[in-house]
Amino acid sequence: MGIENAETKVGKAAAAGLQGSAEAEERETEAAKGSDLAKGADRFEERSKSSDGKSAGAKQQDAEE
Repeated sequence: MGIENAETKVGKAAAAGLQGSAEAEERETEAAKGSDLAKGADRFEERSKSSDGKSAGAKQQDAEE
């Protein structure tokens, strides 16, 4: 849930804290890796392929057959 969607002050604070820690972890990972992590659709494809080497589209086609 995003910060703007939180209904209470406590919820907004928790969402902001989570977002901040996620950003810090991402910066740390990118620094260790030496390059930026994939974002958006590229990240989806990267994670999909990492599980079994197939793209999401190939998996969907296999499921439909």
